[in-house]
Amino acid sequence: MSTTAELLKGAAELFPDEVVTSAHVRHFELPAGAGRFALITLDNGFDHTKPTTFGPQSLANLNAAIDQVEAEAANGEIVGVGLTGKPFIFAVGADLKGVELLKKHDEALAIGKGGHDVFKRLSALAVPTFAYYNGAAMGGGVEVGLHCTYRTVSKALPAFSLPEVFLGLVPGWGGCAILPNLIGAEKAVSVIIENSLNQNRQLKGKQVFELGIADAIFEGADFLEQSLIWTAGVLNGSVTVERPEVDRGEAWDQAVAKGRAIADSKVHGAAPAAYRALAIIEAAKDGDLQKGFDAEDQALADLIMGGELRSGIYAFNLVQKRGKRPAGAPDKSLARPVTKVGVVGAGLMASQLALLFLRRLEVPVVLTDIDQERVDKGVGYVHGEIEKLLGKGRINQDKANRLKGLVSGVLDKAEGFADADFIIEAVFEEMSVKQKVFAEVEAVAPAHAILATNTSSLSVSEMASKLQHPERVVGFHFFNPVAILPLLEIVRGEKTDDASLATAFGVAKKLKKTAVLTKDAPAFVVNRILTRFMGEIQNVIDEGTPVAVAEKGVEPLGLPMSPLVLLELVGPAIGLHVSETLNRAFPERFKVSPNLKAVVEAGKRGFYVYNAENGFKPELDPEVAALLKQGDVVLTEEQVRHRVLDAVAQEIGLMLEEGVVAEAQDIDLCLITGAGWPFHLGGITPYLDREGVSERVNGKRFLAQGVASVPA
Repeated sequence: MSTTAELLKGAAELFPDEVVTSAHVRHFELPAGAGRFALITLDNGFDHTKPTTFGPQSLANLNAAIDQVEAEAANGEIVGVGLTGKPFIFAVGADLKGVELLKKHDEALAIGKGGHDVFKRLSALAVPTFAYYNGAAMGGGVEVGLHCTYRTVSKALPAFSLPEVFLGLVPGWGGCAILPNLIGAEKAVSVIIENSLNQNRQLKGKQVFELGIADAIFEGADFLEQSLIWTAGVLNGSVTVERPEVDRGEAWDQAVAKGRAIADSKVHGAAPAAYRALAIIEAAKDGDLQKGFDAEDQALADLIMGGELRSGIYAFNLVQKRGKRPAGAPDKSLARPVTKVGVVGAGLMASQLALLFLRRLEVPVVLTDIDQERVDKGVGYVHGEIEKLLGKGRINQDKANRLKGLVSGVLDKAEGFADADFIIEAVFEEMSVKQKVFAEVEAVAPAHAILATNTSSLSVSEMASKLQHPERVVGFHFFNPVAILPLLEIVRGEKTDDASLATAFGVAKKLKKTAVLTKDAPAFVVNRILTRFMGEIQNVIDEGTPVAVAEKGVEPLGLPMSPLVLLELVGPAIGLHVSETLNRAFPERFKVSPNLKAVVEAGKRGFYVYNAENGFKPELDPEVAALLKQGDVVLTEEQVRHRVLDAVAQEIGLMLEEGVVAEAQDIDLCLITGAGWPFHLGGITPYLDREGVSERVNGKRFLAQGVASVPA
């Protein structure tokens, strides 16, 4: 049987590039004569921009620190042990770079066991232990604190979570077993399952305290000092810590059932992590923590060797790293300053853009439209949204007044745009309309101004073709809702120059958007893939497959919504328009559905109706059903899925051949940030590789073995 030290030594050899966390032990006398105390500080030697993590060597360092304080506690030299982090960071969990390197099940099992063996020593010491959550705490950082006897939290703590399920893991170092036994199953399911599957929602310090995870909360400025005064009170008996009784009856079972319903609604059984976590929580009802830890070890090892986790880590790295350093972007020193923004149009999309530019750039923003009523409505929308931010306490009155003062609307483009540096159009999606708008803007805008188009599918080069200076036109395609979806497709036209492109990327960064460079190809990236995906669903319906079967066919992907619900969100008319654009470009692959056309011509919002009697679940609208003209080819759910995935794999292969983006990674980044496709798919290409679709359709994988998959 290997010792913990041997396990960790073996794991450390697999991971030579670990950013190692030290565990410094220092001693001092607690206030009020409470006695001599040992404080362990977790610190990787970097500032807060490189958070502290636990790789194998880091766990070994903590293990060694516990060796020291264990001996001191046994000899009666100390009255307690505390655990805290460097400024702004407590610890953010396991080092995922190390997880990616694991190739065998027993290596993965060693990681789970190693963490448990070190952390559970904190609860076995001869003296009470205290975790002081001074800053960001996630995953294993949260769990190491759960093994302590008591916990305090800083009011200033910005982010606290167990994000494992979001990535395709389970909280595997005590989270699934200890948390429900500490705060009850319902609250634990909320933290472990619900928050994770809601785009990794974070808790603030106050919520950590209110949930009962922490026993006391103190201001950030003197957090450690106040925590130590409180610790002295606990140790000398002047402070009593009371925790409510955990309900181990029906409430526990209901919480697990609720967790399953949440997982079903989010991933439809397509990713195993949530269900494994719920099984451990369910089994933890009897309070047997060691049994829970053993189950966590098994779940961790199984999931680490599975494709969903590898895809999850890949997706996480895309968003955190590639998303911040866009492939193919020109040198940022070429970017020009943007001190005023013009928006052509004052409809909903234009108004959302105006609000975003205003909030992020804090420069004057001017809207124009064809009549005063529309202009006033656009400016009114922006003012209303600023009032909402004020009402929620997100901004103060001074800032609200300043932002309102920066936004204006005019009818005359010459008056509005004469000194603008960046002008974006969000008018009707019709080439002749957009060309006319750009001709009018070019006549009045300064020579250096960038002319950006928010087109979703039209050619940027054609739009610029009649201008005197087409080199300053760039595609700047946002996704709806603008405030929520991070993706911005930046499209380089045939004549777009590097300075204009660099300025566009500079603005995207200030807007806090994930920018991806795309070639000027029909519908760019997301709309082209989604149109092929939804077009194939539409094709099988037109050929004769019932609507419900077509929809259920792709349910195992675990997408955020079904294709026809997405069509409703986009709007059938826009969906039809994009399919017509792509049909003109690629008629052999993109058909225009006569049924979709009929739905649009009938003025329907979508295929479904929702009513209270059936709990607002989507039901096929009888009027739409009457419009549908179907053939007699009926596919099974599995046949539908094959057909749709084959189509998507073919389209992505062709897009990469055409050089629409630099690499498959950019396709995945676009689908994650622009269409909300899940991390457990890795966007889409890792899933297509994993399911053998890529090789079946294109004769090769999109990604090398070991990228978003277990190394060979």
